[in-house]
Amino acid sequence: MSKYKPETDAIRLQMNRTNEKEHSTPLFLTSSFVYDSAENMAAAFSDDSLDVNIYSRFSNPTVDEFIGKIAALEGAENGIATGTGMAAVFSTFMTFLSKGDHILSASAVFGSTHTILTKYLPKWGFESTYFDMNQPETIEALIKPNTKLLYVETPSNPGLDIIDLEYVAAICKKHNILFVVDNCFATPAVQQPIKFGADLVLHSATKFIDGQGRVLGGVVVGNEELIHEMYLFVRNTGPSLSPFNAWVLTKSLETLYIRMDKHADNALKLAKRLEGNPKLNSVKYPFLPSHPQYAIAKKQMSNGGGIVTFELKGGIESGRKFLNALEMLSMTNNLGDSRTIASHPASTTHSKLSVDEKKAVGITDGLVRVSVGLEHIDDIIADIEQALEKC
Repeated sequence: MSKYKPETDAIRLQMNRTNEKEHSTPLFLTSSFVYDSAENMAAAFSDDSLDVNIYSRFSNPTVDEFIGKIAALEGAENGIATGTGMAAVFSTFMTFLSKGDHILSASAVFGSTHTILTKYLPKWGFESTYFDMNQPETIEALIKPNTKLLYVETPSNPGLDIIDLEYVAAICKKHNILFVVDNCFATPAVQQPIKFGADLVLHSATKFIDGQGRVLGGVVVGNEELIHEMYLFVRNTGPSLSPFNAWVLTKSLETLYIRMDKHADNALKLAKRLEGNPKLNSVKYPFLPSHPQYAIAKKQMSNGGGIVTFELKGGIESGRKFLNALEMLSMTNNLGDSRTIASHPASTTHSKLSVDEKKAVGITDGLVRVSVGLEHIDDIIADIEQALEKC
């Protein structure tokens, strides 16, 4: 247990200094490692529990530093890093599910996660059922004898639905179900699901953890026993995080807390300004009192995060007009960048969903997701408002 605050750990936790006495943590850009003897080499391969570097697909000091930081910030015992956020999701499912098992998932999940659940897992004999995050009281009735894992994003992508983590954790504990939370939108700077009963927490580190849209990465943290199982899966199947990307991400963590405070400050100001705009049907942000789960957000999040959504009147056509009228904001499918980004989920990240599936998770034709960046808030608001005038 660290004696420092999380903001300090995000900056000060790093591997032991080498003989070079460097101040900034080094990058171990190597594919493999050497041994002092043939006996040491044989021992490294014969005992999975040995804390020794063999090959960077298995472990790497730079990757280990990144994992250690995320684990400390989330209040976890250990973790495993992957090449992307989706590799973290898929590796979690494949590690803990066996043929014939059932996964219970929130319907409001990222489009690629939906594809894994509905297209790929059934091919290997896994069942899945969706529940509505806005109706958590329905969860328990959906649990089957073969339910092994419950999965949620909170806040969800892109609808910003929020669920009471303590409530869900109690259900999972009662039925001996693994509780997995995607904490990508909040980050550990805003929310720590393990404190509320989650077993595993995962991130697409590509987003706010990197914070500047530079590299891809994923990470899963939890207790030592669960992570060891995941380590063996990742080690043998290969979706490992590169040392270079890990080095970028571990440096990014040094500014995570101050960035998330600024993202949230800008996002709340934007959301308040947009409420009541005549071009919009609605505005959604976790720390707006109008959010359906506002009280839950205030209980388990330190701020509302950096994502704001709003629904344009006029549907698809208005969405196109709005995006094409933007002068400063970026149009890209990423989020969590220092630069403000606008996207249209119905035609991009969630385009594979059917009309009914989109409706079920609150994705309308006019829904716009804004990842609020670190620019001056007046400039962000001005660009959005001038674009709205052209819709």
